[in-house]
Amino acid sequence: MPAALETRRLCKSFGALMVADQISFRLESGARHALIGPNGAGKTTFVNMLTGRFSPTSGAILLGGEDVTALGQLARVKRGLARTFQINTLFRNVSVVDNVAFAVAEREGVARRMFRPAGSYHAVVDESMALLDTLGLAQDARAVVAGLPYGKQRLVEIAVALGLRPRVLLLDEPAAGVPTSESHRILDVLDALPKDMSILIIEHDMDLVFRFAQRITVLAQGAVFLEGTPAEIAADKRVREVYLGERHV
Repeated sequence: MPAALETRRLCKSFGALMVADQISFRLESGARHALIGPNGAGKTTFVNMLTGRFSPTSGAILLGGEDVTALGQLARVKRGLARTFQINTLFRNVSVVDNVAFAVAEREGVARRMFRPAGSYHAVVDESMALLDTLGLAQDARAVVAGLPYGKQRLVEIAVALGLRPRVLLLDEPAAGVPTSESHRILDVLDALPKDMSILIIEHDMDLVFRFAQRITVLAQGAVFLEGTPAEIAADKRVREVYLGERHV
């Protein structure tokens, strides 16, 4: 059975600088997988290649067994791949529901006709409201994004990604900028997502990583340093000392 997402000997260089070095990786169907590593390990570059934002220097990317290495970002989205970013990319001066509706409309192929308010497209809005309700954001639907606490803005970004109905969801530091006291809300949302959706998170919050992931890949200097279960990663002395600290001994 093909992986939901797979890379084979993926490389990326910028001139003489190698930022991704022979990365072979599998995200299984329905997986809850985390990618960790120090700053500069190549995590975001790797995700940018997965989504088509960057083209690899060599190697292959497969989505559901299909080679998508040469495809652009939109083509990959239409094949079921969605992502969020380290810094949210929402329309800050637009309502929460309209942000989600834009994604739903893009998926349905009606986004170009949405010059009127999103409320003119009842099916789009109904689906957007249902998504917001699932994520506990229905009461904020008409609020302007810029007025929300940052933790809620991160949840809205997840709602936007879900509006694309992905089979594979990539979350680039979903807890970035979120107070530790609120990060549990993101975990609750992730726990409630469909079990057949494959999820990869790139995250520095190790408490969130170890509560969420069934499998963890560690990147270092652009290459896979180690992969295993959370217990195996926590038990590795090198990872524990360099990346995790003694909290996870």
